[in-house]
Amino acid sequence: MSAVTVTEPVGERRQLSDRWPILLFIVRRLAAMVVMLALVSFLVFSLVHLAPGNPVDALLGQKPRTPETVAALTAQFHLDRPFLEQYAIWASGALRFDFGTAIQSGLPVMTQIASRLPVSIALGIFAFLLTMIVGVGLGILAAMRRGRTADRVTTASVVVGLSTPTFVAAILLLYVFAVLLSWFPAYGKGSGGLDTLWHLTLPAIALALGSCAYVVKHTRAAMIDVLDQDYITFARARGLSRTRILLTYSLRNALIPVITIGGVVLGGLIVGAVLVEVTFSIQGIGQLLVQSAGAKDLPVIQGVTMLIGVLIISINLCADVIYMLVDPRLRLGRR
Repeated sequence: MSAVTVTEPVGERRQLSDRWPILLFIVRRLAAMVVMLALVSFLVFSLVHLAPGNPVDALLGQKPRTPETVAALTAQFHLDRPFLEQYAIWASGALRFDFGTAIQSGLPVMTQIASRLPVSIALGIFAFLLTMIVGVGLGILAAMRRGRTADRVTTASVVVGLSTPTFVAAILLLYVFAVLLSWFPAYGKGSGGLDTLWHLTLPAIALALGSCAYVVKHTRAAMIDVLDQDYITFARARGLSRTRILLTYSLRNALIPVITIGGVVLGGLIVGAVLVEVTFSIQGIGQLLVQSAGAKDLPVIQGVTMLIGVLIISINLCADVIYMLVDPRLRLGRR
């Protein structure tokens, strides 16, 4: 009898071989993420001990110093134990999203963060969408009109956008469009729904200006590089329409590096939201961080800083994974 050999389908083998590099990459990045979060948490916890003076004085803030409050803070934050043991206790609580009690309000830190987080997320997503839609669109326009008036105007706008600090743009937009023209609300987050969207429009524009210029710059450079490739010249020689060349050949390849830039942009928007929320009096995470820093409320500062670190590291991880999924050359190279 002849031996019967059972072979695995080629398509399934190819799918498995394509998945392995992605899975290994995700595992490696998750391991690196754990290490980074451990370092961030250690630095955040060390804020109490890096503050000038006694840790009890730093935790007291503006409250009067009495033997009862000193004893209560010493017991609450385990200040009578070794430093590493204090960190282990705090880190175990942070893993359960328990950052202790705010000194200023007496409420749990996560309660304060949860009450302000939705408006900050809405502002960040709004600004991110404006940044990517306008930035990618203007970058493509500048590349397609290279050397013409539209390209020169866009390039000049990029220089102005990159040179303007976020808080300067926020104050200028607030004065012109909210105070002089009264087109937008001057402060607050609105009452929900479309009213909140209307209140967040001007802050989102102020937050997106610098990031939009950054996206325009890189999109234009990526599009110009793609348009100079041989396969674009060959597609034009075949008589394909400009629309098909743009959508099928140029845009698909040019937007691959923009995906990575998107992660950097979103992380920058999270950090930049601090100044914008203060300027427009939006009760978000950024304003909470500024208020806590002014009141020396270290438990809240630790909780908000740790949250921002987790968000930025997670965003960068997602951007890298999406980049690898979109670009098959990375998967083949890693394999």
